[in-house]
Amino acid sequence: MTESVRNRLTWSKDAMSGGTTCHGLGGNGRPVLFLHGWGLSGRTYEPALRRLIAAGRRVYAPSLPGFGGTSPLPDDLTLETYAAWVAGYLRAVGVDVPVDVIGHSFGGGVAIQLAHDAPELVGRLILVNAIGGSAWQDGRGAVRPMAERPLWDWGFQLRGEVRPSGRAVLAMPRIVREAVPNIARNPGVVWRVASMARAADLATELVALRGRELPVTVTWSDRDTVIPFASFVKLRAALGNPHSVIVSGGHGWLIDDPWLFDRMIPDLFADNDDVEGARRPAA
Repeated sequence: MTESVRNRLTWSKDAMSGGTTCHGLGGNGRPVLFLHGWGLSGRTYEPALRRLIAAGRRVYAPSLPGFGGTSPLPDDLTLETYAAWVAGYLRAVGVDVPVDVIGHSFGGGVAIQLAHDAPELVGRLILVNAIGGSAWQDGRGAVRPMAERPLWDWGFQLRGEVRPSGRAVLAMPRIVREAVPNIARNPGVVWRVASMARAADLATELVALRGRELPVTVTWSDRDTVIPFASFVKLRAALGNPHSVIVSGGHGWLIDDPWLFDRMIPDLFADNDDVEGARRPAA
């Protein structure tokens, strides 16, 4: 079998969970579930997902309801209902062992909720620039709840994410190809999920996970303008300062730089005792 065949992801559209689910499957080995960020789909991350397959993992990459062609949830859009949908998806595809769950951004919030609500399904949690810490630092240096962050400030900081440079330019066609149809198909869902993600405070759930001693890795990138450093710090603290990794890049670094993601895979799956706690990168 050639390397390209072994590393292949198969994308399909199947009837499950009361609607249509678009998802990617590929590889052999220990199962890993990947949950994508807001406005995107599993397919946006295909280069990074192929690296997981090459590392000997069985990858499950569903597009969450309302994104990537998957049917929206009927009405109630909460992290709890998204987590319940993911639990149903895992059962529908026949996963009967605890999986390692990687969640990026909004997908990280869903992953936290899934681990909290369905602990029997999650064996390890890897949070990549995840929502849930719900903190930002205002212009005077005060740490405040993320829900108080003005939308104009969010939009101003987001400019760097939508004006990529270097390798990030190569990822833009994939991002646009997924984000634009999502907004066109389900504009209400897209913006309601954005509002929910912006205000998500998962401190209670994170503390509960800490009590269960679930293996967790928390990752942040030093040029992220979407999830501030203060949010990363608060999320880590709620979890009891677990194994953490800081990389160089923006909010979507694993989309922009799958080569970096490939190099980071061993560290992302490392045990808490393997490295010292994360430090803030130099400005």
